[in-house]
Amino acid sequence: MQPPNAAAGPLAGVRVIDLTAMVMGPYCTQIMADMGAEVIKIEPPAGDNTRYISAGPEPGMGGVFVNVNRGKRSVVLDLRTESGKAALRALIGTGDVFIHSMRGRAIAALGFDYPAVAAVNPAIVYTNCYGYGRRGPDADRTAYDDTVQAECGLPYVQQRLTGHTAYVGTIMADKVAGLTALYATVMALFHRERTGEGQEVEVAMFETMAAFMLVEHAAGALFEPALTPPGYPRALTPDRKPYRTADGYLAALVYNDKQWNAFVDAVRPPWATGEFATLAQRAARIDEVYALLADTFRERTTQQWLDLLGALDIPAAPVNSLDALFHNPHLEAVGFFETVDTPNGPVRFPGPPAWFSRTPGRVAGPAPRLGAHTAELVGDRDSGLARAGEGGGAA
Repeated sequence: MQPPNAAAGPLAGVRVIDLTAMVMGPYCTQIMADMGAEVIKIEPPAGDNTRYISAGPEPGMGGVFVNVNRGKRSVVLDLRTESGKAALRALIGTGDVFIHSMRGRAIAALGFDYPAVAAVNPAIVYTNCYGYGRRGPDADRTAYDDTVQAECGLPYVQQRLTGHTAYVGTIMADKVAGLTALYATVMALFHRERTGEGQEVEVAMFETMAAFMLVEHAAGALFEPALTPPGYPRALTPDRKPYRTADGYLAALVYNDKQWNAFVDAVRPPWATGEFATLAQRAARIDEVYALLADTFRERTTQQWLDLLGALDIPAAPVNSLDALFHNPHLEAVGFFETVDTPNGPVRFPGPPAWFSRTPGRVAGPAPRLGAHTAELVGDRDSGLARAGEGGGAA
């Protein structure tokens, strides 16, 4: 039985053998499932740890797991046994993508590094999701989102902004690396479509986040010799934060010259002189600009500013809670949320953010209970099959 989304989406017909856990890899393959791929999640007898780290309707079905593993099929294999390995090799022979999130030495010790997998299926796209790339001295270090955030400079940036060293309040490294793994894998699939050649792909969290951070923060340090220390001044000023209004807070960016002139003409602040007339002038004195704007925004209510800035086509938004996303009129109007019926009742998922005119994706279906599809997909291979969850449904 194919998953409900198997015939839809730009990745319809692609079979993914997924040995990832936690968030980086599962987020990548969740998007592939939403875009039509058949994703077979290989789990150890205890299951992916993410099953147990947040609230859920039953044990092993926590919200984080259910969200990033929706629409997948769960096969439980004990890869310490020869029968478990044989079952995985059989699945590899039918796959288009093999993706894992183990360290290099661990996957090689199991007998499923790229040469071993390519020997079974030479055309397969094989994606490694690592903490650190194999060519460097840190290849075998353990990595989590917190440690990668720290090493790539995010807590340092937060300290520059607030005076306190802190992680960003989302698992940014996991998710950015997951998106990178997605586009890298799809690029390799595109190459295979043109040439018939499979290949090995490597995506490391640390290298991914180093590249991500240096997009703007490399700045003058790109040049030799360096023109400035690394750091994008507008993003690093402590005054870059939501503005206090007369009754709350407001996010607004009066940025380019057109927006600046419209704001000045409408508000007539006493400090708006020619010394701030151009973007280059404002960029050179960004701390002063933010401080002056902060004083001005205190003079009216949030709604008054939203009305005015909206009329002037200046980007502005209220400062919302996470809960507000579930009731956002725009998200509701575009059909962002999709409700899926599951054995535990309806689940309201955030749907795919990308839209396709001919091959639209959709929430691929419910997340699987542990081992729910083992017997269906690999049959009974003695001790290689752990019994957890077999015969279960999905939630």
